[in-house]
Amino acid sequence: MAFNDIPIDILKRKIDEVMRFLSISLSISNAHTVDFYTRDVWSAFMRVSPEEVLHALSSSQDRTEAIEEKQNATFGFCNASSKLVDVSALLRAAKSHCLPGLGVCTQMEDLMQNLRLMTGGTIAGETSNGVIAPDEFMNCKKAHEVRAMSEVVAFLAKCCRVKQVIDVGSGKGYLCSFLSMRFNLQVFGIDSSSTNTHGAQERNRKLKKFSKAYQKPNSGARRLPSDSEDERKQQSRNFEYTDGYKNSVTKERESFEASVETSALSKQITNDLSPSDNAADCSLGPNDSDSGSSFLSMLSLDVIEDVSPRVHPSQLSLEEREKRKRENLERKAREGRGNSRDDSLFSPLTSYVTAETELKTLITELEDAVLVGLHTCGDLASSTLRMFRAKQELRAVCSVGCCYHLLSEEFDQDRRGCVHTAFGFPMSQYLKAQACFCGRNARMSACLALERVSAGGGLPMESLFYRAVLHVILRDHYDCFKSEKRVGNVYSKSSSFVDYVRRALRKLDLDDTKLSDGDIQSYHEHYTPRMNEMVAFNMLKVILAPCIEGLILLDRLCYLKEQDNVSHAALVQLFDPLQSPRCYAVVGIKESTV
Repeated sequence: MAFNDIPIDILKRKIDEVMRFLSISLSISNAHTVDFYTRDVWSAFMRVSPEEVLHALSSSQDRTEAIEEKQNATFGFCNASSKLVDVSALLRAAKSHCLPGLGVCTQMEDLMQNLRLMTGGTIAGETSNGVIAPDEFMNCKKAHEVRAMSEVVAFLAKCCRVKQVIDVGSGKGYLCSFLSMRFNLQVFGIDSSSTNTHGAQERNRKLKKFSKAYQKPNSGARRLPSDSEDERKQQSRNFEYTDGYKNSVTKERESFEASVETSALSKQITNDLSPSDNAADCSLGPNDSDSGSSFLSMLSLDVIEDVSPRVHPSQLSLEEREKRKRENLERKAREGRGNSRDDSLFSPLTSYVTAETELKTLITELEDAVLVGLHTCGDLASSTLRMFRAKQELRAVCSVGCCYHLLSEEFDQDRRGCVHTAFGFPMSQYLKAQACFCGRNARMSACLALERVSAGGGLPMESLFYRAVLHVILRDHYDCFKSEKRVGNVYSKSSSFVDYVRRALRKLDLDDTKLSDGDIQSYHEHYTPRMNEMVAFNMLKVILAPCIEGLILLDRLCYLKEQDNVSHAALVQLFDPLQSPRCYAVVGIKESTV
């Protein structure tokens, strides 16, 4: 009854390897893209040319010329100057220090085989012949996620001999509905957004009309009607933080392809650097559109995914708090009238959840359960694992996190007095003892999707270039480097660099008449020959992204392995990252469950 657990002493050695690599390379990921030219970032970090970097990325041949600096380098960085002198060495090191390269993950096939052995075979609803597939009522990405995760969760439930599932950060309830209908599990979906809860409730009501189709052959099954309103709302969310983004992405790609041959570069990166045929993704809130710290917020929509940040109850209006309370009381009243078992196979709840949340207060009929989270945002992923450890009734956990840029860090010296009872990173005592710290820019970089970029997703180089050159203009003519106001969405509305600068200056409440069109254009002409520096530098950030993500996930795995009441814990790649970036799940089972 093996779970293929990696022993904790080996896990700690792997963490040490990643820590050593990042201690040398993390400075690249933490560099400010917006300051690229004002602080001459390329010269500060590189002893190689942009052409060397792009050539190494697009070529499988290692450069082996033996110069003295390379001989005195670690992971390609000069020991004396800490600058990059050997690109190929860095690429090899990055490949070997991501999760697949470290060999710490359990394969999905192995996990399922082990769970089948632990449960004695299949589970009700495992085979999908003749039933409606999840892509009948959700998009391809979500269907892929729900199909894979629901099967794991259903096996965990059988392994633990439970019939209840708690989905934290349940969002629109896709996973909840599928688990309840396909596997006949009683699912409680908890989300901090009442809008999501209402949407999940309404969607589940529609799906229940067709629930018998899950038990019938395909010949008699009807395709579910499209939820056009939900689709429109989802599309609106995806585009809410930048107007006309599709046009902007088109412009980006045209500009980028003109400055560097992306097709050959992308193909070679996939072949030479990707540890698997898959990738990773993340989410940005609308307020991160111009953080002044990274280029993540301006990536195309197939590289990142928008989510709504969680809102603590203290930040809610009295009306919203009362509304949530009333909704939960009404749900409990309905269940008390004898409809609970029929109507609440999926029960959406509105609540802000932390590790200290008393689940039995929210769910009066709570029994032993499996705790799940599909793309839980920021600290919610950490809270999910802490909740699993602390509450005896939670017998297993399957958690897929996202939004690393929203994690709180215990050893961040720039927290500015923020109070946290428990930080999102690090979680493990092993990394706490080392005061491990990544930095917000590095965590934002960790959200990048290597495989998607490698497969041609591209980076929005023109908008990044515009923003960095604008920063030079602000320094030279307005004595300011930073501003409270964000200008990230200005690019999508601009017809040229001159138009972009004038719009940005007006948005920053600065006098744009100080500069003529010619003055502004001269900056563009001066820095255009150096645009390849930014292309090469940001591609290195993409290469390092899986290593930073790996450290965060290894910390979570180590946390579970440190707990006396957790008998099995593993990292599993659940999804194909090209379809669903943020593809790794932390899976754990309590002691005495099996």
